[in-house]
Amino acid sequence: MHNLYQEILMDHYKNPRNRGRFEQYSFIAQQRNSSCGDEITCYGIIQDGILSDVRFDGKGCVISQACASLLSERIKGKLMQEINALDAQFIVSMIGMPLGPVRMQCALLPLTALQSNIHKN
Repeated sequence: MHNLYQEILMDHYKNPRNRGRFEQYSFIAQQRNSSCGDEITCYGIIQDGILSDVRFDGKGCVISQACASLLSERIKGKLMQEINALDAQFIVSMIGMPLGPVRMQCALLPLTALQSNIHKN
């Protein structure tokens, strides 16, 4: 089972979903992991309190970039309040395997970026 999740992560890393930028967006959120240098920038379109579309751009390890891709698929169409309520346990269940503290920071990077901007919208 562990290998299946590794394959899913590698697929999202090599073929990221929702990677790119919008010309016009409701918000932009950036986050950087200073310990490893991973970077994520998220762009979102909010309509009636719902994240109708999201894209990301960035650089970094397999986990941070694959998690951004996976997360972007899971949060489209959700209320901003729902996204704000997501936590580390959601990320672990999304990727299907436990992570150590250093790798967990990488996995949480896209969610942290998104949640850092939710209070502004």
